[in-house]
Amino acid sequence: MIFQRAALREFASNAAAVFVALFFILVTFILVRLLSQAAGGRVPADAVLALIGFSSLNHLPVVLALSVFVAVLTSITRSYRDSEMVVWFSSGLSLRAWISPVLRFTLPVALVIAVLSLFLSPWAQGRAGEYRKRLENREEVSRVAPGMFRESTNSQRVFFVEAVDKDAGRVKNVFISNTKDGRQGVVVSSEGLLETAKNGDRFVVLLNGHRYEGMPGTADYRVMSFARYAVRMEPHDLGTPDVTPKTLSTAELLASSSLPSRGEMVWRLGIPVATLVLALLAIPLAFVNPRAGRANNMFFAILTFTIYMNLLGLCQAWVSKGKLAPALGTYGVHAVMIALLVGMFVWRMWPGWRWWRR
Repeated sequence: MIFQRAALREFASNAAAVFVALFFILVTFILVRLLSQAAGGRVPADAVLALIGFSSLNHLPVVLALSVFVAVLTSITRSYRDSEMVVWFSSGLSLRAWISPVLRFTLPVALVIAVLSLFLSPWAQGRAGEYRKRLENREEVSRVAPGMFRESTNSQRVFFVEAVDKDAGRVKNVFISNTKDGRQGVVVSSEGLLETAKNGDRFVVLLNGHRYEGMPGTADYRVMSFARYAVRMEPHDLGTPDVTPKTLSTAELLASSSLPSRGEMVWRLGIPVATLVLALLAIPLAFVNPRAGRANNMFFAILTFTIYMNLLGLCQAWVSKGKLAPALGTYGVHAVMIALLVGMFVWRMWPGWRWWRR
């Protein structure tokens, strides 16, 4: 049918434009947050791009759901503004005729969202946790940045390097402050480098410096000068990354009977279902009076999307804490939104049912 093909083309073009804009905003927001963490020394600068990728994959289902919702809404709203719906209703057709093209457009996207929500997002969460764990356990000297004070993972050392000569593999003007057994030690060196022994042990070698060691508040201090001072870097135990319901695979969640696992399934299954419901809800929400404001329906539509997602997250939290039955948390919010969908269709298709206008 010519109408359905034209509607699908318009849905697809609007969805692509909205997705690009939303994804750019998402990446910008994640980038700003990670750059602030990198500036504070909590995240290494060379790890920002990888963490952006993992975080983007995790939020991709919600971005796609919002893109589909806005695409359907804007397409039908344009038909109202251009008075095409007047011709549509005059020819004997109703809003129900939009259900078929909307579902044909939304179902494939909902399947992609289901794959992302059930499989790819948990994988990205797990890989991000493992990557952060490796960064936390990385050698202290590898996290040193020129011109910045950096604290070690055990909070017993503070490093400062004035400049880095990458070509020579050396650092200039090194300052190290450490505390051990109540004694304060300060090492100042004009130059430093990393060396690897034949057996694989790694050493930090400081050249032409001084070491000051003593008890704070007393005169018991030792001052030593050195031409070469080597410190062996002890290997860190990577350990295991934190396991949470968000990082577990869908198969592991289904096999688990714990409340947090069931709460996580409420969210993962709810996103693709919410995509279908929201796409259909956009049909009656798209009504706009060409003589009135053009942004009123968009405001209520975005408000509806926000309430839907928040209710879904609230059900997830309540099921995880045992405040709500898993079955009610899984189906309750969708049942409420479907009832709202039916009520909106009735309100738009049969205005005589608006009893409050009598």
